[in-house]
Amino acid sequence: MTSRFSGWSLLLGGLSGQRRWSEQWRAAEPKRGYDAIIVGGGGHGLGAAYYLAKEHGIRNVAVLEKGWIGGGNTGRNTTIIRSNYLFAESSALYDHAVKLWETLSQELNYNVMYSPRGVLMLAHNVHDEQVAKRHIHANYANGVDNEWLTPQQAKEFCPPLNISSELRYPVLGGALQRRGGTARHDAVAWGYARAASALGVDIIENCEVTGLRRDSNGEISGVETTRGAIESRRVGVSAAGHSSVVLQMAGVRLPLESFPLQALVSEPVKPIIPCVVMSNTIHAYVSQSDKGELVIGASTDAYTSYTQRGALHVNLHTLEAVCELFPAFRRLRMLRNWGGIVDVTPDRSPIIAKTPVPGLYVNCGWGTGGFKATPGAGHLLAWTLARDAPHALNSAFTIERFRDGTLIDEAAAAAVNH
Repeated sequence: MTSRFSGWSLLLGGLSGQRRWSEQWRAAEPKRGYDAIIVGGGGHGLGAAYYLAKEHGIRNVAVLEKGWIGGGNTGRNTTIIRSNYLFAESSALYDHAVKLWETLSQELNYNVMYSPRGVLMLAHNVHDEQVAKRHIHANYANGVDNEWLTPQQAKEFCPPLNISSELRYPVLGGALQRRGGTARHDAVAWGYARAASALGVDIIENCEVTGLRRDSNGEISGVETTRGAIESRRVGVSAAGHSSVVLQMAGVRLPLESFPLQALVSEPVKPIIPCVVMSNTIHAYVSQSDKGELVIGASTDAYTSYTQRGALHVNLHTLEAVCELFPAFRRLRMLRNWGGIVDVTPDRSPIIAKTPVPGLYVNCGWGTGGFKATPGAGHLLAWTLARDAPHALNSAFTIERFRDGTLIDEAAAAAVNH
């Protein structure tokens, strides 16, 4: 599990979990009251519940999911893990997650198929090169690995890559984070669900939150759901793409916009690409899953929406770019495409914080960075709920920064979608 390509055998753990999901954790019925409620049964929410139980001793916890575990953005992403962000606050936050990823399978006793195969971010013009090298120097200063590769070195690291000078966007080099890589998206949710359930957490599927309850002092007292009212003095909202909708129920407005984010996969083939390759200029990134599919990420749609459909024009543009970078891929057929929903803040950085409503907390605004942050986001949300105060790593990621102008503008580091 430390190789650049983790191998076909690792798929077995994921398939086993998918077939026998009901045996992995207990599907609970809601009780009248809990010490804490997490709204959203994705990787972040389940991770928060697990760390609340394991590290803070708060085990009377309910995770409420309107659909099924792993059926939202957690199961609709392109699985990339990296921490090569520009600003010190961001690189520390994401590197915290990378360090947790490295031992997560052992921590959960469940194979999340973590594969540190390397993430190579290409430069196609002088501006790309300058931005990449600025990120590399900033990462060095913050103790995060990142290095510059020449076109020839990039070709050696990723043999299928086309570095011909005849390309519309020739490859001038690339920034490589060797600790970056991939994991199996839904296996992460299953692993956290099983581990949290074993510690006493109730996981309640098909339970949509329809209201947030407040007492006479304005403090959170519970939630209204499609399965009845549930009491709690602590509620954490981690509903990717829909956090602003849930928070509005308590009168809290968030500076978020939600967009469909496009992705698609090819038919499965033998191992051909040994790393993750990303290109900001041509709006495409590609890796290979352990099933052999090429996992291709595209851009966000240009309009706000809650749809989970793929947009044909966006995907066609991406496929043209991928086929130019990797001519050997031109004969492959596409199997399926889809859209996830990402919520985006004005500075492209997340919010992990208390809200103005006592007892109400939120984890949102990750944009394209949500999956890579999964264990770190869950860990820090749990800390904030348990202590009613942020950890040092998420103390800068407040709602108030948009009022105070202390933004953490990671538009360039967010790669192809911003």
